[in-house]
Amino acid sequence: MKRSDHLSWDEYFMGIALLSAQRSKDPNTQVGACIVSPDNKILSMGYNGMPTGCGDDLMPWEREGDFLDTKYPFVCHAELNAILNSSIGLLKNARIYVSLFPCNECAKAIIQCGIKEVVYMDDKYADSDGVKASKKMFGMTGVRLRQYIPTEREVTIRL
Repeated sequence: MKRSDHLSWDEYFMGIALLSAQRSKDPNTQVGACIVSPDNKILSMGYNGMPTGCGDDLMPWEREGDFLDTKYPFVCHAELNAILNSSIGLLKNARIYVSLFPCNECAKAIIQCGIKEVVYMDDKYADSDGVKASKKMFGMTGVRLRQYIPTEREVTIRL
């Protein structure tokens, strides 16, 4: 008889997004993303971090101050990294699991590459103009939105 307590697809892919987030060096916000095909094959993963070649120790990680002294003009979001890490053309009709609802810039990239569903865990910036713009664009283009509801299942990984 097979196991009945296996992870669901949503638990599995959101778990991978959350584990990917642990690669982020951002001291305040760690975000991970996992893109999967309609037949549940992992196509790509990403996390928020500085662009390749921009040393993490040389870049600012601050949230406040002069714009160029903060992380905001430099950091690549998890969704964008996952899209850029993928093979061109393989994301059509895919879905993306992300630990934080996509900003408007990532929403544009999600739409442009053909992803059709966003499964997100946290929507803590729901009242921001950026997230409102994301939701408007997703609505206009038919991208489905689904909030992942944690099952509270505990999975331990020993490294």
